[in-house]
Amino acid sequence: MFIQRSGWLAAATLSLLLSSSNAQTITVDGETIKADESNVAPAANVSSATSEQSFDNVQLTEDVLANLTDIKLSNVSLFYFDDDSAVEKRAVGSKCKTMPGDLLYPSRIVWKVLDILSGGALIQTVPLGSACYDGDHYDEAKCKFLIDNWNKSDTHVVDPSSVMSPLYEGATCEPQGASLGKNCTLGAFPTYSLNITNVAQIQLAINFARNANLRLVVRNTGHDFLGKNTGEGALSLWTHHLNTIEVLRDYKSAGGRYKGPAFKVGAGVVVHELYEAAEREGFTAVGGECRTVGVAGGYAVGGGHSPVTPMHGLASDQILSVDIVTPDGRFITADETQNTDLFWALRGGGPATWGVVTSITVKVHEKTVFSGMTFVTTTKDMNITDDTFWKAIEAYWRRYPEFSAAKSYGYCRMSGLVGGGYAWRCLPFMVPGMKLTDFKKLVQPLLDEWTALGVDPKVEFFEHDGLYDAWTRHFPTSVVGNAYARTGSRLIPRKNWEDPELLNKTIQTVRSIVEDGAFLVHYNINADEPENTAESSVNPAWRDVMMFNIIGLIWDKDTPEAEVAALHDKLTNDLVQRMKDISPGSGAYLNEADVMDPEFGQSFFGSNYARLSQIKKKIDPKNVFWAPTAVGSENLYITGQEDYVTKQTGRLCYKN
Repeated sequence: MFIQRSGWLAAATLSLLLSSSNAQTITVDGETIKADESNVAPAANVSSATSEQSFDNVQLTEDVLANLTDIKLSNVSLFYFDDDSAVEKRAVGSKCKTMPGDLLYPSRIVWKVLDILSGGALIQTVPLGSACYDGDHYDEAKCKFLIDNWNKSDTHVVDPSSVMSPLYEGATCEPQGASLGKNCTLGAFPTYSLNITNVAQIQLAINFARNANLRLVVRNTGHDFLGKNTGEGALSLWTHHLNTIEVLRDYKSAGGRYKGPAFKVGAGVVVHELYEAAEREGFTAVGGECRTVGVAGGYAVGGGHSPVTPMHGLASDQILSVDIVTPDGRFITADETQNTDLFWALRGGGPATWGVVTSITVKVHEKTVFSGMTFVTTTKDMNITDDTFWKAIEAYWRRYPEFSAAKSYGYCRMSGLVGGGYAWRCLPFMVPGMKLTDFKKLVQPLLDEWTALGVDPKVEFFEHDGLYDAWTRHFPTSVVGNAYARTGSRLIPRKNWEDPELLNKTIQTVRSIVEDGAFLVHYNINADEPENTAESSVNPAWRDVMMFNIIGLIWDKDTPEAEVAALHDKLTNDLVQRMKDISPGSGAYLNEADVMDPEFGQSFFGSNYARLSQIKKKIDPKNVFWAPTAVGSENLYITGQEDYVTKQTGRLCYKN
């Protein structure tokens, strides 16, 4: 019997979730005995498939579940597949996902069953910052380390639940808060995490979350900028240890579109591991700037721009095959010949809504030279006026078309200084595939114009024989977000440079945003679709981009709540809107965007959103997966939120 969501409780479901108040049991030779790690093996079958990624070979099957049923393991039906016709369906009908404290929330004993079946992988969340607060988890030495290293991404990557955008978690256990008299609470951290080391554990967790009506989130490194990787009361899947890379030198894609070198990248692989493997094997791989961003998760599935995007396309363009556990608990492969709709959706349609990716197979490319320049300066250092500074910026921006035609990648940031003036740095502006002599010829007219303006940012040139050295030596180190900032983004199209009047308006608009107190990260990048690339769901605005802007506003812990609310409103309804007004019909990069964008479907996915929504309804009709601004997210909401920003501190409920 299946209970519709609009109904309430089935008696069988209620008894299932409230049973085993004392202990889980099994039946052996007619005798009922206590079940524990000594007599129940992890629920998994080792497949006969051959892969260097051994985690793919350990899977949950009907035979495994049948064996557990035969020995009458308590609560085993909570782990059945969604399409298992041999058992009674026990889907819980409710308007909201079940939370700790609810009558139907699984008991401690039920969680113990999950722990046993997953091979001891269950972790009850202890916030990382709790080491600084009085109580059982206080640790003076660890607290000092956290205070000194809290803004470094490596600090958070190795923790199963810590996130790098604490605003969306609620900043409920920051280590700095202890000395300010604050409390440490779970906030939007998940209640439990599962340390994923094989496919079977993911299948168990998905089946369990679906059948018990739990919120489910996926976390690899904790990098997500919009709060997709955490949630109050949730079960989190920590995929960080699926970190193998298989080198496939003569790969042929399904359907035969691509023949050449490829990497099969586990879900836990981060950018520096990808780049190190590519350097070691003599290739160039498409990855991001930040060393600890997960490659196969939100980065690649969400599009993923890269220092080599102008030459090889977006990260999503590299994907040749995806291994994924879908919301029904099944482990499948999506490529050009099987599960083709899902393959299309996974190449640009965003993360955290289709299932749990275990690995992706991606193109890698021949090694190439990188040349460019860097500078870090301020108006004070250069002894120039604000007006002269903006003339120098304008000279750079106006040359975007010629730089873009040369396949340039410009990564620069500017912000206002306390007391007046501006800081500006480019780390770096470079061109893949270009020798330094040619790069200097490309930028010399710009440098000449700067010289005529009296602007000397002390440019330093470089040339390296591959991406790895250029990336390690010239890109900034990884830092985390804070609870007192929010960002938005916009992809500004080529046509804004084709009409002189529109170009003037574009320059003045972006300038006005910075003059109005925002910081600006501005990229000169093109992301043309590479030749012979399979159709994808990436935002069409990427294919016409000339300038990619990320803007943000910052406040501090002492800013009055009314002012904080006004800043949030200003970001969405004023500053981001100004960029929309000069680029109607364009979009934003969904991984570095405004979480409160009222038009997120169009902004993040463009004309692909209708088809993506249909695929979401087909593959996940029960909304096992949900994340803010992900495909289908408009159908649910988080309770107890301020109007101006959605955090993950609340109950996840259906709107209808």
